[in-house]
Amino acid sequence: MPLPHRVNTVVTLVTGGRSAGRESAIAASLPSASTVALILEGMPDGGPSLDAVIARTDVTIVRIAPGCVCCTGNLVMTVTLNRLLRRHPARLFISLASSTHLPQIRQFLTQAPYDALLTLTDDLHCL
Repeated sequence: MPLPHRVNTVVTLVTGGRSAGRESAIAASLPSASTVALILEGMPDGGPSLDAVIARTDVTIVRIAPGCVCCTGNLVMTVTLNRLLRRHPARLFISLASSTHLPQIRQFLTQAPYDALLTLTDDLHCL
């Protein structure tokens, strides 16, 4: 499946804590006027942090099953990421339940074809 030829979707990996904490950190970091995509690993744990974001037409939220995305061969991440990049988001937040394999995930996101499409920021660590 071909990827878009747009460069520089800014990506922030969000790790640590429970999903409600990660989602609150993402909600606080969202730009007010920009197309944004969120990949959230796992089920929400009841926090209302993204309630206001859900109504925004410029935000796409996708939840993926919990489990290490690099240990499962990056298949779920690849398919989800490719679908979202077709929408040309300016920002992308990827919420990960565990930071255990964060270096491998960062490496995956900086290899072809994503190296020409994504710009990784510093990670956002939650308590």
